[in-house]
Amino acid sequence: MTMKLTFDGGWRATVTDNPLHISPRFTGGASVDVAPFANVMERERFLADTFGSQEWLWDTPDILRFDKAGRELVGAEFHWPEESASAEEVARLPLTPAVRAGGLRADEVRNFRHERCAVLCRAPGDTVLTCLRDLDVLDEPLDARIGIAPDVALLVQHNTVVGWSLTDPARYLTTAYTDPDPNPPSPSTRRLLTECLDLITTPGVDDVVDGEPAALARLQAADKALREQREDRHRADALLELIATYVKDYGNW
Repeated sequence: MTMKLTFDGGWRATVTDNPLHISPRFTGGASVDVAPFANVMERERFLADTFGSQEWLWDTPDILRFDKAGRELVGAEFHWPEESASAEEVARLPLTPAVRAGGLRADEVRNFRHERCAVLCRAPGDTVLTCLRDLDVLDEPLDARIGIAPDVALLVQHNTVVGWSLTDPARYLTTAYTDPDPNPPSPSTRRLLTECLDLITTPGVDDVVDGEPAALARLQAADKALREQREDRHRADALLELIATYVKDYGNW
């Protein structure tokens, strides 16, 4: 059965049987990129040769780009928010339906704007990160989860895209424009991912910004542990980037 999805501004696309075979990059820039480019110049060419949603000046919506000839999805960049849902709210997150692999074909060649999500839902152990448009999404079941790339899915409710998810985010940690390490992440990397997310999302980030001694000590300890970690260095460097601004602004109090 053909499924049509609606994005912000009434922009629409049809689900296809052709998901992207590009490993996501969970970067220190707090984004999840499903992208074929390897540097800034390639990214600029990619944006020029495609259409869809993209940032403009100070506006940073989520990015979905489509090939002009076939109108097929060819890349995406999702930003995740600092606002974390409570444990009680996360428990309400629907576990069904299962992810269905699929690509997208734009109904028309036209640019649009798709607002970034506002709420982050963290599964226990950060095995899955789910970003939602708002908490009202939790009031009703999901219609579908469309797996547009390995471990990346769009969440659909009433045929509208209301969020996205990344499964096993630790596996995809990497620095900008670099494919993730194909080897599994180390246990220490998984633990430090959770510690870093605790520190840079609510409510933990509020304590960091307010200069709470315990929070600042945790931030300094995480920075030290990541710098001293010998294994899984590529992912450790990505986590260092993730907390770098907070270490610079608050870590020396």
